[in-house]
Amino acid sequence: MSHTPLLDTIDSPEDLRRLSRQQLRPLADELRSFVLHSVSRTGGHLSSNLGTVELTVALHHVFNTPHDRIVWDVGHQTYPHKILTGRRERMHTLRQLGGISGFPKRDESEYDTFGTAHSSTSISAALGMALAARLKGEERRVVAVIGDGAMSAGMAFEALNNAGVADCDLIVILNDNDMSISPPVGALNRYLAQLMSGRFYAAAKEVGRNVLKAATPPPLFELARRMEQGAKGMVVPATLFEKFGFNYIGPIDGHDLDALLPTLDNLKASKGPQFLHVVTKKGQGYKLAEADPIGYHGPGKFDPAVGIMAPSTPPKTTFTQVFGQWLCDMAAADPRLVGITPAMREGSGMVEFERRFPDRYFDVGIAEQHAVTFAAGLACEGLKPVVAIYSTFLQRGYDQLVHDVAIQRLPVVLAMDRSGIVGADGATHCGAFDIAYLRCLPNVSVACPADEAECRALLSTAFEQDHPVAVRYPRGAGVGAQPSASLAGLPFGRGELRRQGQSGVLICAFGTLLYPSLAAAEKLDATVLNMRWAKPLDVDLLLKHLPEHTLVVTVEEGCAMGGAGSAVAEALAAAGQRQAPLLLGLPDRFIDHGDPAKLLSHCGLDAAGIERSVRERLASPLGVGMGSDAEAAAAQVARAHLRSVR
Repeated sequence: MSHTPLLDTIDSPEDLRRLSRQQLRPLADELRSFVLHSVSRTGGHLSSNLGTVELTVALHHVFNTPHDRIVWDVGHQTYPHKILTGRRERMHTLRQLGGISGFPKRDESEYDTFGTAHSSTSISAALGMALAARLKGEERRVVAVIGDGAMSAGMAFEALNNAGVADCDLIVILNDNDMSISPPVGALNRYLAQLMSGRFYAAAKEVGRNVLKAATPPPLFELARRMEQGAKGMVVPATLFEKFGFNYIGPIDGHDLDALLPTLDNLKASKGPQFLHVVTKKGQGYKLAEADPIGYHGPGKFDPAVGIMAPSTPPKTTFTQVFGQWLCDMAAADPRLVGITPAMREGSGMVEFERRFPDRYFDVGIAEQHAVTFAAGLACEGLKPVVAIYSTFLQRGYDQLVHDVAIQRLPVVLAMDRSGIVGADGATHCGAFDIAYLRCLPNVSVACPADEAECRALLSTAFEQDHPVAVRYPRGAGVGAQPSASLAGLPFGRGELRRQGQSGVLICAFGTLLYPSLAAAEKLDATVLNMRWAKPLDVDLLLKHLPEHTLVVTVEEGCAMGGAGSAVAEALAAAGQRQAPLLLGLPDRFIDHGDPAKLLSHCGLDAAGIERSVRERLASPLGVGMGSDAEAAAAQVARAHLRSVR
């Protein structure tokens, strides 16, 4: 008689709550195995999810979800949650076009109570939910699960400060795995680590262990074990969180269901703000991930029996690697250079820089606001800070960029990785808005390299300036343009002519979409300008080529509203030009997760889409120009020429 795995019987937390507590341990083992093998087939976040298996099982067993709310922070520790909340059969679609998200998403499941992917938002959101329940007279429990270094962000402490005096029932669980994505940094983490590893704590633990060994019969053994768990709270950082007004419990073993379940039962019955400190291990249960939690943080597909293998053919050099090499080379040439990252050492390509220049490397933790103003302070004293930051992460430091950097015209270089479509991480990480939100700021310039070689050169150009400059580049590799070893820059604010056409169509390309623009131009016989800079715009280059063209087209991997195309339209209007340009960019919606090439195609930003949009524009009543006889005649010539080059 075949045995049905427990996990196969769980389609919702209601099914989970029907299990006995003795069945939860084998369920957790099955769940961990499912996570491992599922991620090995799709790629995705692994280490963090292996570490939250028991905690997820315990939460959904004790709390009446979705009536009781669980808010996860950060979102990449929620695969066990997704599997237990009715999405097990869709895990093979994880982070793929049309599939389920790698993060909590409100429109995906009623159990995803709050959308999260950037960190440190859970306590604020959960506090709002808890106070809403009180105002509406509803009996529900609200739990915020915060981990992976998210407590290093100021927003978490702003929320704790508010929650401690808010007179509501809120449970905050600190999932303490001593990790973010990069190793954790900061005084708070050091304080927690010292207390947990101190001689007093170790001695207390050893005494407890000896007592437990001698304790008989079994009921007394269990009582002593639980007393030891309670005693830990007397020698660890209870004071810190109790000063915020929370009742602190812990730390307890986050993989021990016998400790988790009764503790959560007690918290569920308690009133007021509660703080539970659980200690987990990133990569728990898979030895390779336990040994290398960073390497297994977000792997691609792999064989679980073998682990992550080096690719058989060397991968293309990525823009991130180009930046990392440039950073080291420029640091060797200029002692003023300092590098800053908000907890993204690996993702931003700064591992080698930290090794070679440890005194000039600063990881500030998950604190983007601080990173920007910290850079401003360094710049005030004559240093040349380079902030390596993802496009969407800089959004969190926007006020600091405006107030502390731009107004004071400080020479801070922003190396903006993950600009444009990012693929599997979806809307929360899609760098769609940086051109629009940067080019409106006085004193700030924005460079858009088309390939790897230009990326290195424009980073050098940015470093040479006496004001803030952002260099935006995408995730992954480009066309393979090999950068030189030189640190020479390119002319500031200047683009170039890349193709001269005869059809009357002028394409102004920004960034890596230069190459699909060139491919489309071959079919259209169009002229192509590699603009290189969204700000300052090379107006001279644009106006020089304008007279022989009747349709201006702009192409960018950023939002069309307010982006580089809008800058071209503004320049044309300022020059008294009457023609309306065709602006091609990301549409006015959030771009979901999926394969980047497919997403670009869906947005009409591949070569075929660019060609199609131009032909449709020329065939439309709007056509080109604004209606003069000369413009109408020119439009007819352009259409005839395009018909001849189909």
